[in-house]
Parts: sequence; structure tokens; C-alpha cells
Amino acid sequence: MIPLLHDFTDTTVLVFGGGSVGARKARRFTREADVIVVSPAFADTDFGGAERVRAAPDTDDVTDWVADADPALVVAATDDGELNGAIERAARDAGALVNRTDEHGERDSGSVVVPATVRDGPVTVAISTGGTSPALSRYLRQRIEDDVDGAGEMARLTGELRAELQADAVDPERRRNAVRAVVRSARVWKHLDSGRTKRRQVAEDVIADVTGDLQ
Repeated sequence: MIPLLHDFTDTTVLVFGGGSVGARKARRFTREADVIVVSPAFADTDFGGAERVRAAPDTDDVTDWVADADPALVVAATDDGELNGAIERAARDAGALVNRTDEHGERDSGSVVVPATVRDGPVTVAISTGGTSPALSRYLRQRIEDDVDGAGEMARLTGELRAELQADAVDPERRRNAVRAVVRSARVWKHLDSGRTKRRQVAEDVIADVTGDLQ
């Protein structure tokens, strides 16, 4: 499997299953998509604002549910393997991506594995074991959370600097060296929380130290 980031803005994600797994999937996707969760019962937990539809579709009904929702992604998260299989087939027939939560290891073409993620602003780090060990994915996510802290501000700062250097027609190699020096500077990381003016000044000092006058 090749990891990709997918924008679900203005799309629908259809989740079958109202247990804790279905709720977790719903919370993940309501950050961008319109999420519909279909289940005869729902766990007493947070579904992230997803629309919950109380229904008990059987293997013959799921095709109609998928057709009506026209989802970009279908999540099969019920405790019925036969029903999950029917959901998967209906999703594939409709051309939708599918995430089947009761299968692990190798997946069929078009399958989606939802990774453990760490987010800080525009920075996203995803960890996946290909569905073989979600527990390990969660453990690794917890280990790197502190390392990613502040990365969002660094991304915004270096994005601004890069755009300004491009606008000033700075040579590409010197521009790359300048941005790389800022990213690797402990001084800049230390001042990310000290205010926009201060961190800009520190970053510009680092660039001057490494590359000299870029104007």
C-alpha cells in the first residue's frame, strides 16, 4: 500500500456500525466530510457531530444505502462479517473507497487503512502498520507527539520565508539552504512561541549567518 493524503471536503463518508470503532471513524472524518453513521444502536460516546441514522440494513439493503448517500468512502464497522462483506462489495460497485475494520494485513485494491495521526497546524504525521497492529500505531503516535509540537508554526514560518525568497528571485539552491537552515535551527524552534516579530528576526538572523545577504 502507498500512503496518500486525501481531501474529503464536500464529500460524504458513510459508516455502517454504531459501536466504539464506528464512532472513532466518524470522529476522524467529521473534520472534513459529511459523515452518516447507520446502525440499529449507538454506543454512548462521541460521534463527532456525525448524522446518526437508526436502521438495521441487511446484506440486501446496503447497495441502496450506498447509492442514496453517494459516498467517497464507506466504512464497514459492524460486528457481522457477512454484512461487512456485503458493504465492501456495494462500495466497490459504486466506485467508492472502502475501509473494512474487521480485516487486517493485506487488503484488496481500493482499500483504505486509516492511520494513527499526529497533527500540529498544517503538519500531519501518519503512522500505519498496514492494519496489522493498530496498537503499535497508537503507541508510536504517542511517542512522537512531543517531537511534532511546534511543527505547525515552523511550517507557517518557513512557508512565508520560502515565498518571499522566491518573490525576490533568490537562486533556488541558496533558497533551499536558507529554509533548511531555519528548519534545523534550535534557536528558531526555541522562539516559535515568542511572537511573530521575534521568531521572524531569529529566522532571518539564521539565514544571514548561513548564506549571507540574499537580497
